Amino acid sequence: MLSLIENADLYAPEARGICHLLVGAGRVLHVDRERIDVDARLLAERLDLQGAPLVPGLVDAHVHVTGGGGEDGFSTQAMPVPLSAYTAHGVTSVVGLLGTDDETRSTASLLARTRALREEGLSAWCWTGGYHLPATTLTGSVRRDIVSLGPVIGLGEIAISDHRSSQPTHDELARLASEVHVAGLLSRKAGVMHLHLGDGPRGLEPVRRLLAETELPPRMFHPTHVNRRKALFEEACELAPGGSTVDVTAFPVGPDEDAWSGADAWERFHESGAPAGRLTVSSDGGGCLPVFDNQGSMLRMDFATSAGLTDTLAELLGRGHELAAVLPCLTRNVAELLRLPRKGRIAAGMDADLVVLDTRHRPCHVMARGRWMVRDGRALVTGTFEG
Repeated sequence: MLSLIENADLYAPEARGICHLLVGAGRVLHVDRERIDVDARLLAERLDLQGAPLVPGLVDAHVHVTGGGGEDGFSTQAMPVPLSAYTAHGVTSVVGLLGTDDETRSTASLLARTRALREEGLSAWCWTGGYHLPATTLTGSVRRDIVSLGPVIGLGEIAISDHRSSQPTHDELARLASEVHVAGLLSRKAGVMHLHLGDGPRGLEPVRRLLAETELPPRMFHPTHVNRRKALFEEACELAPGGSTVDVTAFPVGPDEDAWSGADAWERFHESGAPAGRLTVSSDGGGCLPVFDNQGSMLRMDFATSAGLTDTLAELLGRGHELAAVLPCLTRNVAELLRLPRKGRIAAGMDADLVVLDTRHRPCHVMARGRWMVRDGRALVTGTFEG
């Protein structure tokens, strides 16, 4: 059965104006400015959006699907993130990862949770590895994990410039990056090295050295949390024109913090003249947001959710930025970097991952792979153990 969506103010993510879409078998079958004539007997539904914005489902490349935390003892380990915690905020594709705790959490459990989210209706992939070296893997090899395990698209989040990292050397990072790059070539996957940046003064120097002293392509280095320090963010803006995509984390920032919020970072990145296509925004959903003292002891903590993405989107639109300008860092840019060919855009042949925004720029209807997950702000589909 088919779904006909009419009178959508379509952002694909570029502005297309009022359009009509035909959806079936989990895909967008047709998009047209003219009304689509379909035999009513073939239609499961006809939905008139009356000019409401229709945007691609958000692609969140940094999510602790098994739960993050654990940096102040076992009692601070977070629970796995449930399905509706993504879809409620317009997220239809996620890339899961391990963080600080790659000891009691494993690649096997990460793969299992990734596959569970797929069974529940989300599109999901994962990074192999965690903060530390030698990298946590399932097969014993980063290259083999990427080549042989379908959902694994790259390596992450390897920690650098952070007191929680394994303090990797230049040679260790170079050798690991070469494994990731070759694995991507062999498997036609992203082959990206997703790098956690800490508060350390070395900042992005390890990445600059890899780019200067190896033949590895810039596109494979994807540093994240680059807005956690203002000086680090300036480094990221200088790195992007060379071909690396940098990732901003949509976390809350207090007025006295030496950091930029997701919205502030988006504005400053574009003001810097860096290529717009070299910026992505992720949520760190399910992850711990710790604050440490200068001795490495945790002072306080919070946990991130995918709401950070829609909060950032709404804030930027509230500041007067165009929806077509803001959307790519949450959709198309992410999908292109990660080589997810049917994600991040709305066009015939693409997966039917669709989000309708309300007048507050918040998701009111969310479709993932052709199935309505949220209608009128209410979750129609929940995870197996929700509720």
